[in-house]
Amino acid sequence: MNELTQGTWLPYAFAFLMLLSMVIYAVLDGYDLGVGILINRASSSEKDRMIASIGPFWDANETWLILGVGLLLVAFPAAHGIILTQLYLPVAVMLLGLIFRGVAFDFRAKVPAAHQERWNQKFYYGSLITALAQGYMLGSYVIGFDSSWLGILFSCFIAVALACAYCLIGATWLIMKCEGALQLKAIAWAKFHLITTVLGLVAVSLATPLLNPRIFDRWFSFPETVALLPIPVISGLLVMALYLLLKHMPFSQDKYCGLPFVLTVGVFLSGSVGLAYSFFPYIVPNTMTIVEAAAAPSSLLIMFIGAIIVLPILIGYTVLAYTIFHGKATELRYD
Repeated sequence: MNELTQGTWLPYAFAFLMLLSMVIYAVLDGYDLGVGILINRASSSEKDRMIASIGPFWDANETWLILGVGLLLVAFPAAHGIILTQLYLPVAVMLLGLIFRGVAFDFRAKVPAAHQERWNQKFYYGSLITALAQGYMLGSYVIGFDSSWLGILFSCFIAVALACAYCLIGATWLIMKCEGALQLKAIAWAKFHLITTVLGLVAVSLATPLLNPRIFDRWFSFPETVALLPIPVISGLLVMALYLLLKHMPFSQDKYCGLPFVLTVGVFLSGSVGLAYSFFPYIVPNTMTIVEAAAAPSSLLIMFIGAIIVLPILIGYTVLAYTIFHGKATELRYD
């Protein structure tokens, strides 16, 4: 394989792997961040059950974030420098939030019962801070790191919208993993956060082409408009199906309890596909393309071999963990 051929496909292969890692992270860590935010609305016994529902998974879910950022660093070092320089402050806040919630998760199990609620609150704040920081980063990226007051306001709006989207997928996770009064609460939470999530999706969908003429031309030029029509149509159908399903839940014998989660994952995926198409082939909006930001082809080839070894291991471990701990969440135990 000559260097020209490597330089043609390897950057795009790494861009795909990086996007895949970040989408998987948004789904998997998104639901446990959402549960962490929703925990503030539950009773003490319900909080234990909510923690039990994410206990076997939450720490490993963050591995996908490490993989995504790691791929950005090794495969696109020039873009890594620009993106993390622009997002330095929200990245630092996100890391503090992740550390905070990790400490709270462990400490709530070790302190006397009288002090457990304090650490539940800290777990809530750690989850909320992390979600808001990630949403701010997404909003800032979408508008090309615009630091004007309007850009900051938009990024803050997307921060709240992403936190609500995490609450939505967290609520649908609880519908699938829990029963009784907590499941009924989760259905109500999902109904509310579906509305706020849709508002966020609409805001991103409108702002991205309106603020970027190149993206506007990609979406609204014939025949591209016709070819891309399935993306918003599928998103709309998924949202409508989720709304109608939540409206009639719960069903007898807990039928279809996992379907809201599946539909929400579909909404996340369709939104990710739309964003990926909007910015392709740029990895830094309107500044640097995937090929321009890529490392040397010889370096990419070596790293690609490592990536195709590591990725199946991560996927296999994830599938194994979710297979072993499938079903309803049981009583929380630490012995």
